[in-house]
Amino acid sequence: MKPKYTLFSNAKYAFEGLLTMVRNEISFRIELCIILPLLIISIFLPISLFEHLFLVAVLFLILILECVNSAIEACVDLVTNDFAPLAKIAKDCASAGVFLSVVLAILSWFFVLLDLFDKNKLWKLF
Repeated sequence: MKPKYTLFSNAKYAFEGLLTMVRNEISFRIELCIILPLLIISIFLPISLFEHLFLVAVLFLILILECVNSAIEACVDLVTNDFAPLAKIAKDCASAGVFLSVVLAILSWFFVLLDLFDKNKLWKLF
């Protein structure tokens, strides 16, 4: 029998998933160590609310895709421990999604900070 889903049990499962990510996935921990300071820095940037939300969103996208990547890898490993070309494709494509989200975040932060630099607003922070 399936367990009954409620808001609280669903939230509990989500937090268990996050805890699993922090405990078992070194890449997730590394990304957290980079993303958390960037989230704090973004609070102090003289940018619009939209730009702030955008910078935060691209950082969260990295963590979201890392969770999806780990889920795909776990499912593939559950099905087979042997080398399988389709399993490699699934894992590589999931990793590519994480990589592309990192590239998006780097480019987004670069252009927002470049715009601040061009407007001489960045120097006012120091």
